[in-house]
Amino acid sequence: MTATSHGRIVATARMAVVAEGPAVIGRFVVGDAKRPLPGDGERSAVRPGSDVIVVLTDRQPAAGETSLTVKSPLFDGPLTLREGEDDPGCKCDDGSRLFGGHTAVRDDIPAGRYLMTVVSHHGQETTTRQVTVAGPPVPHSRLPWLIGGGVALSLGALASVAVRRQRRKP
Repeated sequence: MTATSHGRIVATARMAVVAEGPAVIGRFVVGDAKRPLPGDGERSAVRPGSDVIVVLTDRQPAAGETSLTVKSPLFDGPLTLREGEDDPGCKCDDGSRLFGGHTAVRDDIPAGRYLMTVVSHHGQETTTRQVTVAGPPVPHSRLPWLIGGGVALSLGALASVAVRRQRRKP
């Protein structure tokens, strides 16, 4: 590379242009948000309706890539993994960048094996892992709403009684 000014060479330099390397995906797992995540290579098993964390490490991420998209029939829609989020205690001492995100497994998904695919390198590469769905659906209790509603009704009734008593006093 040569720079000139008024027809004279003022600087020269060598510049190497190299193609961006492929993704080097290490850990790409999904696990229950309330339990330790499985290690890389271990089979991931989740229950329908469970809250999960998806974690991925890339030793050779694309420049400027701060989020990745995961698609799977496990989820209601695409999941965005963001750099540095939902760190499960990953040391990442091999120079990897950590990407993570939270979502829920669909309540209505039947037991079986499903693919989970991440799109990386600005849409140029995909990596797929298999996830097992097993066990009964996670129950989603309505008890907190019922308790809250009962407390609100009780407080309303007490307030009403207090106002009536106050009005009756001379």
